[in-house]
Amino acid sequence: MHLASSLKQTLLPRSLRGRLLLGLALTWLLIVTLALGMSWQLGKTMVHNTNMAHLNYEVTLLADEVTQQVEARFQALERIRASIGDNNDAEWLHAQLRNNDALMSWFEGIVVANDSGRVLADWPVVNGRMGLETAELEYYQMLRGARQPYVSEPFVGRASSIPMVLVSVPRINEQGEFAGFVGGIVSLDTGGLFNRLSKVRLGEKGFANVVTASGKVLYHPNRSMINKDITSEPFNPLLDLALDGWQGDGVSGAWGGQKALQSYAQVWPAGWVIGLYLPIDQAQLPLTSLIQKLWWLWVTLALLMLPLLWWMLGRELSPLKDLEAQIGEVGLGHREKVSLATTMQELQKAAATFNRVEDERQQLLGNLQEREAFLDSVLNAAPQGMFVANMNGDITYMNPALLDMLGISEEIPMRVWLKQIHVDDRHGAQDMWLHSLRTGSEFVRQLRFLRSDEELLWLDVHARIVTLSQDGHTLGLVGVVKDITERRQQEALQRWEAEHDPLTGLLNRRGFERRLEEAFADFQKTSTPSALLLFDLDHFKPINDEGGHALGDEMLRRIAQVVAWEVRRSDHVARQGGDEFGVLLPSCTLSQALKIAESLRQAVSEISVIHEGKEYMVTLSIGVTAFDERDTHVDDVLARADAGSYEAKSQGRDGVVLNMPSEKDDAMALFDS
Repeated sequence: MHLASSLKQTLLPRSLRGRLLLGLALTWLLIVTLALGMSWQLGKTMVHNTNMAHLNYEVTLLADEVTQQVEARFQALERIRASIGDNNDAEWLHAQLRNNDALMSWFEGIVVANDSGRVLADWPVVNGRMGLETAELEYYQMLRGARQPYVSEPFVGRASSIPMVLVSVPRINEQGEFAGFVGGIVSLDTGGLFNRLSKVRLGEKGFANVVTASGKVLYHPNRSMINKDITSEPFNPLLDLALDGWQGDGVSGAWGGQKALQSYAQVWPAGWVIGLYLPIDQAQLPLTSLIQKLWWLWVTLALLMLPLLWWMLGRELSPLKDLEAQIGEVGLGHREKVSLATTMQELQKAAATFNRVEDERQQLLGNLQEREAFLDSVLNAAPQGMFVANMNGDITYMNPALLDMLGISEEIPMRVWLKQIHVDDRHGAQDMWLHSLRTGSEFVRQLRFLRSDEELLWLDVHARIVTLSQDGHTLGLVGVVKDITERRQQEALQRWEAEHDPLTGLLNRRGFERRLEEAFADFQKTSTPSALLLFDLDHFKPINDEGGHALGDEMLRRIAQVVAWEVRRSDHVARQGGDEFGVLLPSCTLSQALKIAESLRQAVSEISVIHEGKEYMVTLSIGVTAFDERDTHVDDVLARADAGSYEAKSQGRDGVVLNMPSEKDDAMALFDS
C-alpha cells in the first residue's frame, strides 16, 4: 500500500499545469480509444455483412455457371444417344462417335456401353477401354436404377493418371428398357467445368472449392486436395449441412480449423456443392489497416497539440501564480489582502475566501497573543516547576522555577538533560510517558534526577492531557514537577530508625525479624539455604556494675563493629536487646556458618575495655542452626538457635554449638577455644 502510494506520487506531475495536461492527454486517449473501439465494432459488422453478401452473390453465379456446364454436357450426350438409338454394332458406333468429334472440346473421351455394362465403343480409342465391364461400378448401377442423367464420383484415369468424372445418360430401347449408357469423360484439371472458379479472387487466403454430396473434393486451389475425402478433415458444421442439401452462408471453422466466412450453393444436376471461404482476419484486414492508420493519425495529432495545450494552460493558470505571490506577501506582512485582476469566478471566490479567513486569523492571532502573554506571566511567576509537551512527547516549554530546580538552561536540548535521569528510573519513566501519550491517561511518577552539580534530587512528576472541549482535539500535556528530596530523605531516615539500634547502628529486633522472615520465605520457595547465629555476651554484667552503663555501651559498640567486620556484606547483624545479638547468613551452608561463628568467637574474645586500671573482656556463647524442611515458622529456627546458645553456656561458655532437628539426641557439636 505504501509502495503504491509512493509510486503514484513519483509518477504524477507536481504542477497543476502538468496534471491538467496529463488529464487532457488521458481524456483524449480515452475518447480516441472509445471512438476507435466503436468504429471497430461497427466496421466489423459492416465488413461481415458486405462480405457475406458478396460471397452469397458470387457462389450463386458460380453454381449457375457450373450447372449450365453440366446440363450442356448432358444435352450433348442426349443428342449422341438419339443418333445411335439401341444399335450395338461396335464398328458402326465407332463411326458415329468419330462424326461427333466436335464434342471433344467438352469431353476427354466418349464411351458407349450395352445393357450389361460392357463398353462397346470409345473415342478417342484408349487401350483397355474397349470391352471394359462396368456393371459393378457405382455410376452404372445408378444409371440402371434411376434411368436419369448422372455424374459419377471422381476417379483417377488409368492411362492419364489425372482425376476425372463420368458424365453419362442412360440408353432406353423402344420397349422402355435399359439398354446401356453413353458417357463423356471430363477431366477435373482441364475439362473446363471449373474455369470460372479458378478466376475467383478472395484475397490471399480466401478460396472456392467444389465437393460431391459424398464428400469427395472435385476442385480446390490446392491440387493435392482433389479427390480427397473431406469428411476426414476437422468438423465444419456448415459444410456438413451443405452436403445434406443446405444452401446459405455463415461463420464457422474451415480448413485447418481457421474461422472463416462461408457461403454454399448446390449444383443440383450433378449433386455437387460449391463453397466459398474467406478467413475472418482476411476479411477484416482492410478494416484493421484503416483503424491502425486512424490510431497513428490521432496520436500524431495529439502530440502536435500538446505544445499548444501547454501554452494555453499556462496562460489560463497565470492568475494562480499571481494569487500565490500575493498570499506570500500577505504572509510576510507586505499587504493585507489579495486582489486578483481576473474574471475567473473560481479564483475570485478563492481570493474572497482567503481574505475572510485571513481577517479571522488576524483576530484569533491577536487573542492568542494576549492569552500567551497571560499564560507566560502565570507560568513564569509560578513557584512550582511546570512544563508543556506536544503529542509527540517533546517538552517544548519549562518555566524558570523548573529550570532552576533541575540546574539546566533552556538552550540545552531535551535529549541531553534526559540522560541526567537516574539510570534505574529512566526506562520505566519512558515507558509510562509513551503509555500516557497513547492512551491519554495521566502521567504520575517519582524519579531521581542528577543535577549538573552532582546533587541527586527526588522529583514527583504529574502531567495530564489537555484537550479542546468543543471537538475533543488533543493539544498536548501540561505537567507539574515537585522537589521531594527532603521528604524522601526524611522517610528513609524514619525507616532506618524504625529498624536499627541507635547505640550500635545494627539492626534491631524488628528489622532483624523482617529479614529473617524474607529469608525463610525464599527458603520455602526455592530451598535457598540460610544459617542463623544467636549469642549473648559472657561476663558482661560486671562491666555495667563496676564501670557503669557508659563503659557497657562502649563495649557493645566495639563488639558491634568487630562482628559487622567479620561477617559478609550480604549478612545481617542485629542487636536484639541488652547484650543479645543475632547474625543471619543468607545463602550459607552449615560448614560456612560454623567457620564464621568460630571467627566471631575468636575476634570478640580479643576485645577489652579499661576502667580505673582494670581490663574487662567478654566471650561469646553461640548457637548455630539452619533452615530445615520441617520448620513451619521462623520461631522454630529462633528457638533452635537460642537453645544452642544456652547449651554453649551450660558447657562452660565461650563456645559454638550446632543445633539441628535431626541431631537433637546425639549430634550436639561443641567447639571450645
